[in-house]
Parts: sequence; structure tokens; C-alpha cells
Amino acid sequence: MIQPFDDIYFMKKAYQEAEIAFDKGEIPVGAVIVLNNQIIARAHNLTETLNDVTAHAEMQAFTAAANFLGGKYLKDCILYVTLEPCQMCAGASYWSQIARIVYGASEPKRGFVNLGTQLHPKTKVTSGILENDCSLLLKRFFIEKRNLN
Repeated sequence: MIQPFDDIYFMKKAYQEAEIAFDKGEIPVGAVIVLNNQIIARAHNLTETLNDVTAHAEMQAFTAAANFLGGKYLKDCILYVTLEPCQMCAGASYWSQIARIVYGASEPKRGFVNLGTQLHPKTKVTSGILENDCSLLLKRFFIEKRNLN
């Protein structure tokens, strides 16, 4: 039997958020946080809009999820994000105690994996979900940005 609410399904929802960021001129990263197969938070990068270097999609999603739940811990939640979290976002995930992180494209320069950032010991990680789609959107964004300048 096909599970309609799988990693691909939710990554597509995060990708939709990345497309919204793209349309706003933001680096196209999107995130959703899921609890019991229900999206409780949706977010995308807002660093340009808010003029705030901390306004990454993950940070926006953590805040929205905590507000939804009425508490700071996301122990039973899953973060779906189109790009591997940076050190800051991975650190925030540590403090939120999120159960799982699922990401699309890897970020070899600024991602938490190569930087050796510690996640919460109970946090599980899955990578490469819709990796090609997520990578292509980012590449398209930066190509278009370079051509405008």
C-alpha cells in the first residue's frame, strides 16, 4: 500500500515554500514541520525581506511550530527543509530537540554535516529527498541573480 504522507510528499510541500521565497527574491529555501502527518508550520527564507541574517526558513518554521504547540520543544516533530541546515539552524534544532530532520540538497560549504555541528542525540537525519529538484531551484536562482547584476 502506498503511504500518501511520506518524505517525498512533505518535501514537495517544503519545495513549494522554496518557490515562494524564489518569487520574493529570497534564496529559495523552504521548510515545513510535521507532527503526526500534519503540517504544523510552513516557512521560507525571509532574510532579505526582514533584513535579518537569522531569518532562515528553518528558524521561521521552528518559531511557528513552537507557537502552534505552545512550547519550545519539538520532540515528536519532523523538519523537512529543501537545503541542508547551516550551523545556526542545526544548533536551533538541537535546542528544539526535534525528532528528525529531512533535507533535500546538500550544502558542502555551510551545511552542518561538513562543519561537524552536533545535533540532539535523539535527532535522526535523512538526506537527498528530491535533491535534484531542490538543487536546480537554487542553481537557477543564483544564475538569474548573477545575470541581473
